[in-house]
Amino acid sequence: MTREQYILATQQNSLPRTENPQFYPVGIYGWRKRCLYFFVLLLLVTMIVNLAMTIWILKVMNFTVDGMGNLRVTRKGIRLEGISEFLLPLYVKEINSRKDSPLVLQSDRNVTVNARNHIGQLTGQLTVGADAVEAQCKRFEVRASEGGKVLFSADEDEIVIGADRLKVTGTEGAVFGHSVETPHIRAEPSQDLKLESPTRSLVMEAPRGVQINAAAGDLKATCRKELHLQSTEGEIFLNADTIRLGNLPVGSFSSSSPSSSAPRQTIYELCVCPNGKLYLSPAGASSTCQSSSNICLWS
Repeated sequence: MTREQYILATQQNSLPRTENPQFYPVGIYGWRKRCLYFFVLLLLVTMIVNLAMTIWILKVMNFTVDGMGNLRVTRKGIRLEGISEFLLPLYVKEINSRKDSPLVLQSDRNVTVNARNHIGQLTGQLTVGADAVEAQCKRFEVRASEGGKVLFSADEDEIVIGADRLKVTGTEGAVFGHSVETPHIRAEPSQDLKLESPTRSLVMEAPRGVQINAAAGDLKATCRKELHLQSTEGEIFLNADTIRLGNLPVGSFSSSSPSSSAPRQTIYELCVCPNGKLYLSPAGASSTCQSSSNICLWS
């Protein structure tokens, strides 16, 4: 036995022994224990309800590995099926619909599509509203689906209609505020063509002539005042079987005697030569209109 063991043995034997030892319990007892169990039970119930709600939300929203609900994440981008509602601005590079269904953009007020440059400035805007469709851009173009031909284009300088045929179906026709330049104006079959200027004059100009042709009907020119036919460098050619000038004033011929102070009034007859030229002949005893002379005089 070592010295240390001996000292410990003698010290234990020397301590007084108590007959009734007291034990002090270690732990949580009483109302503290009941409160702890209550909080643990409440936490367990909360976790179970939270887990149940999470599972219900995942099932209702149709969460899968590829996406959520109608939203699917693919290699080409995001795919939405059905009706989708966006409450905040949507920024995308490209929107495509399915091959067998159209693309519908719907709003309670209007639909606005904006295009901006790299510094954020607005370069183009398309607004579809309840009253009108507005487009704000430098140049607006409508192209054909096949070939990409420009059917309609508009900018600050001009408006170009590239269709082969422009058809106006309104009952009032087409109203132009300024000049119109076109190579051909034609009405529908069995319909009349009418060029009208209600308050101003109507002018038709062409550097190589203006041709008006009525192949199967009459050509009628009516005016309120004078009708002027003028040719500065050429001639006026009337080619018809019968040329009639109606409602002309008729003059009276009276021979004045030398003793009469009244001036002599001379009446001329309008005669036609065989070659179609016109000349004036004094009306009197021997009328030259009945002769077959080819001499034509101009007055």
